[in-house]
Amino acid sequence: MSEPANPAFLVSDGAGPLPPALSRPVLAIGNFDGVHRGHLAVIGAARAMAQRLARPAAALTFEPHPRSLFQPHVPLFRLTPGTQKLSALAATGLDGAIVLPFDAALAAIPAEAFVADILVGRFAAAGVVVGFDFHFGRARAGSPSFLREQGARFGFEVEVVEPTRDAGDPVSSTAIRNALASGQVGHAAHMLGRPWSVRAQVVHGDKRGRVLGFPTANLVLPAGTELAFGIYAVRARVGARMVDGVASYGRRPTFDNGAALLEVYLFDFSGDLYGQEIEVFLHNYLRPEMKFASIEALIAQMEKDSADARALLAGAGDRAP
Repeated sequence: MSEPANPAFLVSDGAGPLPPALSRPVLAIGNFDGVHRGHLAVIGAARAMAQRLARPAAALTFEPHPRSLFQPHVPLFRLTPGTQKLSALAATGLDGAIVLPFDAALAAIPAEAFVADILVGRFAAAGVVVGFDFHFGRARAGSPSFLREQGARFGFEVEVVEPTRDAGDPVSSTAIRNALASGQVGHAAHMLGRPWSVRAQVVHGDKRGRVLGFPTANLVLPAGTELAFGIYAVRARVGARMVDGVASYGRRPTFDNGAALLEVYLFDFSGDLYGQEIEVFLHNYLRPEMKFASIEALIAQMEKDSADARALLAGAGDRAP
């Protein structure tokens, strides 16, 4: 896994000694998929503890996601895969991240050994902050209360952060996935603290959009992505630029009903994007995917979708995601 663009943010695989700037850290521990508002509360508490103890603050996280080991044949909808998670963690003000490879050996470590051998022996943690529902070690035997006991035993501080709630329900990666799967991108953005985005390389399509007058940048989303089929108002990061647009995610029932594809029409943009990675931020869900009786009806709807997206994005303010 490569490091994020922020050079001050240090990334370690935890195999050897930590960089001196991460020595005796306060660790915020979790999977952190999405780096959502609940995660930000854990990270904020870790940063506050680190400031009080005059120690660096780092995330201790795991790749691949543990569910990929326990359910390898079930693709997981990752909110922030790979470097996207590191980029989001770097933006929180943490000093760095330790990314432990999650494999069968790590999954088999008893909770006691995880504390004694990894948190204390390997990382010499000055403090640990976790969410209320964090469990660790073989058979997930380690709980927040167990961690408190171990902290008292080994002499490191422990803080357990209560759930962050949205409309009365705990903010969670699962809740955000469910919101995106049902087209509730505004609700997902509120739980995330920002619009959800996906990064992917622009691939060649069938050029049908160009023929219709709406040339698109086509992206194949990662396996397991359970995003609602339909039309979205989006903003895309293209290099250093933010560009407004409208996107379709689905199987194109009017034409081929093929594999799911994200097709992004960027307003007032020209240029060759093939092979480039762009990041697309979902701002509004406009309508479900539809099958049209004629090409003319499809074009008329695309023109309306574009006008609707322009109006919504104009109301969203500047070019920030």
